[in-house]
Amino acid sequence: MTNTQNSKSIWTITPIMVITAIFCCILWGSASPAIKIAYEVFKIDASDTASRLMLAGARFMLAGVMTVVFGSFISKKALIPQKSSWKYIAILSLFQTIGQYYFFFMSLANTSGVKGSIINASGNFFAPMFAIFLFRLEKPSVKKLIGCALGFAGIIMFFGGMGAITSGAPITFKGEGAMLCAAFFYAVSGCCIKIFSKYENPVILSGYQFALGGAVLFFIGLLSGGNLVFYSSGCYLNLIYMGFISAGAYTLWGVLLKYNPVSKVSVLGFVNPIMGVVLSALFLGEGQEAFSVLSLISLLLVSLGIVIVNYRKLEK
Repeated sequence: MTNTQNSKSIWTITPIMVITAIFCCILWGSASPAIKIAYEVFKIDASDTASRLMLAGARFMLAGVMTVVFGSFISKKALIPQKSSWKYIAILSLFQTIGQYYFFFMSLANTSGVKGSIINASGNFFAPMFAIFLFRLEKPSVKKLIGCALGFAGIIMFFGGMGAITSGAPITFKGEGAMLCAAFFYAVSGCCIKIFSKYENPVILSGYQFALGGAVLFFIGLLSGGNLVFYSSGCYLNLIYMGFISAGAYTLWGVLLKYNPVSKVSVLGFVNPIMGVVLSALFLGEGQEAFSVLSLISLLLVSLGIVIVNYRKLEK
């Protein structure tokens, strides 16, 4: 697409781009409270792993359908993967949906939404480290290393410093540890998307991997004895919203990246953990933890780290 075509798109208008990016971050930030509320309305106990997997699977099968439908509407054509793309979809679903959300849903059953939102932001710092040192997709830069250091410092500070972490007191594997695992899978999946999008439309990759990964999670949970009961209309509304979180955010974010410089969009990702903390305080009653001095300083460092990692001076 030429620069002339790009300039005619409404998505290149800065206020629209910013508002849309912030809306995506609000959606992603609402994931933690939405999942914790889902555990309540579906009456899923923290120890019921099988039912959690069914819930996660149902969410992502729905998200996959929504993503393909939204993407097809925006593209004005049916989004169907090439036969050669299914191997990329399978690999991506293993990391982005199955691995990431197995641990994500486990964590939120065993920790607060505020902690989950701040720890999950570590994926923004794992990703450039993996891209630089593991996948060799980017060149090392002082700016990115400083941004990652600030972000990790904020997360470490949130737990009371290295001394508190090494004592083992504030972290459990099923809670905070599981969210770190989810962030790890998120970072790997981000690198996979960079590689695979050379061969296939990223919206197609996201939509179909959501559906495939969701089906795997759902049937593993079902075969393990899980149960997903819709006790009220709130269950349906919650599931539809959780599906829309992924479908809406990924589709709109992909559109913004299509029409704008990557750095101009990705630098706004610092809003994501902020919204996760604010919405957890608002909907889960975690205001005391969210707005403590320690949490606010940690969130500031994490957000600043995301900005530094993603900021690039735009060329005229």
